[in-house]
Amino acid sequence: MNAPLVFLPGWCLGRGPLQAAVDALHGQFIDLPGYRDEALEGDFDRAVAALGERLAAGTTLAGWSIGAQLALAVAARHPDKVGKLLLVAGTASFVQRDGWPDAMPPATLADFSAAVGVDPAGMLPRFVGGFNRGDAQAKEVTRQILEQADPLPSPLVLAAGLAWLRDVDLRADAARVQAPTLLIHGDADPLMPPAAARALAALIPGARLELFEGCAHAPFLSQAERFIVRARAFLDEPAA
Repeated sequence: MNAPLVFLPGWCLGRGPLQAAVDALHGQFIDLPGYRDEALEGDFDRAVAALGERLAAGTTLAGWSIGAQLALAVAARHPDKVGKLLLVAGTASFVQRDGWPDAMPPATLADFSAAVGVDPAGMLPRFVGGFNRGDAQAKEVTRQILEQADPLPSPLVLAAGLAWLRDVDLRADAARVQAPTLLIHGDADPLMPPAAARALAALIPGARLELFEGCAHAPFLSQAERFIVRARAFLDEPAA
């Protein structure tokens, strides 16, 4: 693997849960807007454009959850910047839309967003425990994520990410991706259903999907060794 590997974290949790996997793959992070030292950018399209400008040509771009959505959009809109694309627990649309049934009902996201606005710290254990439901290592993965998560960003940053999840539909972008793409997804993911991963893989030309059995939303922790082996093999594949 000669191209740089850049990994985009997920909503709310930051780099911490991904750190061991990204270190093992010799990657680097770019944080989501508003996290750590990154300025907040509430507009998804402007965030995509800004990230595309920062990347070196041919970068291997990876993302988890909402980070996977951002990575997908960058690959579609800045094809010269993304040589390979790795999507972990990704989807084209987080909420249900016409023709996209395998997602969260918009009303459920609205209720969750309201709860986050009232008590973000109290929401965190319920959020993490919820997206690990069905994982064979659910209790241990939940414990690790809560221990390793970065400090909570501001309520404004959390709200901006939730607005992205509500509004962003990347089905048209997915069809324009040119980079070799691997999707790694848990077959028991309750947050991003595996049916959504299959639908997304079908939209991206030539994309491959690997489902991890007995795994929910965090395959890089639930099945860490398998995740590293599979991701490294993809990263080391020669360019076409």
